[in-house]
Amino acid sequence: MNDELKKKVNERYSKIAQQSSSCCGTSSCCSPSPVKQAKEVGYTIDELKDVPDSAIMGLGCGNPTGLGELKKGETVLDLGSGAGLDVFLAANKVGENGKAIGLDMSEEMVKRARKGAQEGDFDNVEFKVGEIEEVPLEDDSVDVVISNCVINLSTNKLKVFQEINRVLKPNGRALISDLVSEKELPEDLKQDAKAWSECLGGILQKEKYLDTIRSAGFEKIEVLDESTFSDPQVDERLTGEIKSLKMLVSCPK
Repeated sequence: MNDELKKKVNERYSKIAQQSSSCCGTSSCCSPSPVKQAKEVGYTIDELKDVPDSAIMGLGCGNPTGLGELKKGETVLDLGSGAGLDVFLAANKVGENGKAIGLDMSEEMVKRARKGAQEGDFDNVEFKVGEIEEVPLEDDSVDVVISNCVINLSTNKLKVFQEINRVLKPNGRALISDLVSEKELPEDLKQDAKAWSECLGGILQKEKYLDTIRSAGFEKIEVLDESTFSDPQVDERLTGEIKSLKMLVSCPK
């Protein structure tokens, strides 16, 4: 089942990457423009005007670069970087002496992001093809890990957070926006590859999600914001149950 889920996720986002505009939310195409959708989940117009237009796809459930200060000279890793929106925002914040790295399993997304970097003259970014359960970076190599509504897509979330812990430098931090639920998902959704690819089938209950982070070795988790996430396509059994969670996770090692 894991291979089928990964295939569905990769197929969906590769298809989105090849479109001139994008689908938003957790499922099928919806009416708000990508810019409007981005504003609704926490991006500002000032931020969006300083990134390539091709990076604004209306995906995600938050703005992880806005959850904590990114400092000049830092190295930032974005897990599930898509077309590069959060990577470009991070690059602007860390400056020419810093670096922002994007990792995505979709070659089409990485291709789109690299093109955006070239067109926008971003010299302090790098995009890699890879899976968030096997990050192709050395131990203790980044100051900050960010991720925007992507970890819920993984079938092995513990491994993802273990990898985050591994690549973070001592006293590093992770800024995470993701979806959680108030109750256990119906079993049919957990087994539905399409639901997984739409950021729904892999959602964990909030406490189970936080326990997974703790099990990966993190001692301090600060929930910065929690709000109800609404999408007209979400299964009616989950109406009002899905939350957008924004967290600061500290790495004390």
